[in-house]
Amino acid sequence: MSVGISVGAVGETTQPCPQCGAEVRADGRFTAWCAGCDWNVDPERPAAQEPGRLERRRRRLAQRHGERLAAEVAAGGTLRPRRDAEGVAAHLIALAVHGVTVALAAGAVWFLVTGWGGAGMVLGVVLALLAWTLRPRFSELPDDRPLLGRADAPALFALVDEVAAVVGTRGVDTIAVGAELNASVTTYGIRGRRLLTIGLPLWEILTPQERIAVLGHELGHYSNGDTRHGLIIGNALRSLATWRYFVAPTPNPTAVEAVVNLVLLVPRALLQGLLMLLDRLTLRATQRAEYLADSAAARAGSTEAAASVMNRFLVLDSAETMLRREANARQVSRRGTTAGQEPWQGLWERLGAHMASVPESEYERQRRAAALRGHSVDTTHPPTHLRHRCLLTGPPLPAAVTTDASTESRITTELAEPRRTMAKHILKHGLDH
Repeated sequence: MSVGISVGAVGETTQPCPQCGAEVRADGRFTAWCAGCDWNVDPERPAAQEPGRLERRRRRLAQRHGERLAAEVAAGGTLRPRRDAEGVAAHLIALAVHGVTVALAAGAVWFLVTGWGGAGMVLGVVLALLAWTLRPRFSELPDDRPLLGRADAPALFALVDEVAAVVGTRGVDTIAVGAELNASVTTYGIRGRRLLTIGLPLWEILTPQERIAVLGHELGHYSNGDTRHGLIIGNALRSLATWRYFVAPTPNPTAVEAVVNLVLLVPRALLQGLLMLLDRLTLRATQRAEYLADSAAARAGSTEAAASVMNRFLVLDSAETMLRREANARQVSRRGTTAGQEPWQGLWERLGAHMASVPESEYERQRRAAALRGHSVDTTHPPTHLRHRCLLTGPPLPAAVTTDASTESRITTELAEPRRTMAKHILKHGLDH
């Protein structure tokens, strides 16, 4: 028996659901699915291998933390940054890891000084190289994207400062403009200067109020106790991962290598245990930090704008597909451009028009798919449906920060050159991740 598919408006198809028989109306550009029985709601769900026992435990723990935090908010509780027993234990472990690195450096100095001209020199050099490899790292400014200082973009920095004041922190020292569908904050240099990275493809598909909500979310990470990416714990996780690399078993070993693998079995297990313990101790704080950042987004841009941003993130795959299609077309030919117009011109306007045409049914499908996936994809972030629910719990917050047409025009002018640069970059190299 064949299933009939009829075509209505341009790009729209109608067919019966093969699972429940209900009528399925779909935009031909997006996945057809049934709102009645959820048939085909998540065909792209990662078909990864069955996770191991440890990964299953990690996912269950992440789910429990995420749901408990969501329940706290639903019950009228207020999430605040806090230093609990888990946080203290995580810092103690991290300091012990760094203590080992310091001991290696001290040992290297001792052997180099006392073993001058002897075998101690060799051991000292080895310890020095090991300590150098394990040393805490300070991020540096990226050199592959436009960087803006306060003199370059005074209106944008003024907006960032205003949002920062609302969420209880200070502004940033530098703004980087990237080609990713994301935004992020970090620190760089030994003095811990602040860097905000704005992915221009994301910035271009947001409304002015949604942009303020995104800034509120990212700046909120500076003040909400997100320890996993901090200098102490973040570097300890990196050091432990480096140690684990050093003692990793040799594949297809010879007889001697097999003996070495066996000798390193216990250190390898200890390092894996420490990594798992540190990950577990910081998992709840990391999820709490996301909820707190969402709260900061709502305070700065309004609850409505923060919730709207989450909906935008649900369909970012569509934006990525459109931009990749533009880049592929650019590689094949220059067709579709008018005389005297470069291919990159109008890219952001075409992206905005594409995202404005995404039907509500695709947003709903992605919301349901996100709920089905839960923590199976990303255990460090609470699932989007829980974050969305928490945002809408309680009375909606008005926007504490708004912009007028004049401010938006000045910011657009300040970003004019990065807009050109990133449009050319995307058409030539694709998207950054």
